[in-house]
Amino acid sequence: MQTAIVRHILVKDKDLADQLKKKIQDGADFTKIAKQYSTCNSAKRGGELGEVKKGQLVPVIDKLVFSAAERVLHGPIKSQFGFHLVEIKFRTDFR
Repeated sequence: MQTAIVRHILVKDKDLADQLKKKIQDGADFTKIAKQYSTCNSAKRGGELGEVKKGQLVPVIDKLVFSAAERVLHGPIKSQFGFHLVEIKFRTDFR
């Protein structure tokens, strides 16, 4: 079973997501940005989703989390909830 440690930021507006991504890439603290801007319940934890299992997230995010590079800020990715910035901190594959 695949699992991943993930954190993300969810906002309603793509322009804001682009701005936040640039801030983080320029050295802003992901945790502080998540707490200030994210509309997800995970905002209070600095965007930390913790350990997630394959199939647990919305399909577009799930696909990214279990196929994209680790320790890279991905996005914005659009889902029915808004625009996500996603960082895969670590991924495992237990068989």
